[in-house]
Amino acid sequence: MELKGQQIIVFGLPRFDAKIESTNYTIAKMLARENQVYYLEHPHTIKDYLNSKGSPERERRDDYFPLMNTDVMDTDNPNFKVIIPPVLLSINFLPEGALFRFALKFNEFLLRTKLRRVISRYKIKDFIFINSFNFHYPDVAEGLRPKLTAYHCVDPIIVPFDARHGAVSENVLLRKSDIVFCTSRQLYVQSKKLNPNTFFVPNAADITHSQKALNEKLPLAAVLANIPKPVIGYFGNIERRMDYVMLEAVIKLNPDKSFVFVGPSDKSYIPEWFFSAKNVFFTGSVPYSEMPAVIKGFDVALLPFKKDEVSATIFPLKLFEYLGAGKPLVSINFNDDLKEFTGDTVPYCGDPESFSKAISDALNHDTEAKRKERIRVAADNTWEKRVEQIADLLAQALANKK
Repeated sequence: MELKGQQIIVFGLPRFDAKIESTNYTIAKMLARENQVYYLEHPHTIKDYLNSKGSPERERRDDYFPLMNTDVMDTDNPNFKVIIPPVLLSINFLPEGALFRFALKFNEFLLRTKLRRVISRYKIKDFIFINSFNFHYPDVAEGLRPKLTAYHCVDPIIVPFDARHGAVSENVLLRKSDIVFCTSRQLYVQSKKLNPNTFFVPNAADITHSQKALNEKLPLAAVLANIPKPVIGYFGNIERRMDYVMLEAVIKLNPDKSFVFVGPSDKSYIPEWFFSAKNVFFTGSVPYSEMPAVIKGFDVALLPFKKDEVSATIFPLKLFEYLGAGKPLVSINFNDDLKEFTGDTVPYCGDPESFSKAISDALNHDTEAKRKERIRVAADNTWEKRVEQIADLLAQALANKK
């Protein structure tokens, strides 16, 4: 079934101008190719508002924050608009319980008030409401009377800030939504216990972007200019989910190779050893627009997430971005589902020795046939195909509800 000409409100966890491209925002943009989509971004709290004073992000939103302002931001697609929520109370510090839930209802009231005014001004009728992993505000759709509600479960709730109230709130969303999408099979199994109308739709990649790395004329990213070859690289957030124990052993086994981490670093999780190692390089954040120029400079790409219950639910975007750029990829065996989608193109390793061997094999025995197969695998896992699957499931859910 096709989903065309619908009006859709997507309430996403990422903000529209986040430095790293997100599953949530990408899907919202692609649904707007054949539907009118309004992306309601994650609200600023009073604390966020004060901390962002003087920033470009704050300045571009200042005129839109007022509760009574119903203007929406235009994008390069006339069918895709961005709604800036009002500034809300900072309440996450409260313990889970009646007081927190009362304060949350007030915040949701403010959100809903602005949404109602936007809905009225732009004559948004018979719309679909998708909560795209914004479990912090589970009841925003209450009283707006959407014809269909959906929840997109993207990750496990682990970070202490999220976990403080997130598990309770996400269970509300799972029970109340008409349909649920999960990006990993483990999340799907867990969610289906609360909502039988749950589906597994894994992450994918915008390979039209990552494939720019195949252009011989594309210059290499400046951040890699003075780093010795061969470059074993990672592009993305350098954070708690990475297996630093495995990485340290692999780096020590390969002193002749440069291990390069491109992206924002959460130094509270990175062991001190990494900052003093002579063959480890941290470049800092690079805009997503420059991702192809960065990946082009990688000789081998890494997926270094630790194997545990959390990572078993991760379906990383960069998996297919790397493959779409034709790059050899070596991964820790953190999610058993991935092999189903990558076949024999990616070695999944369980110890430093096999990881090191896989890196050496990629450097010394890569072929044009292997490169083409990686690109083919990426082409089977594009956002176009995933969004088409989500759109079909939404259309079927609408038909079933009628």
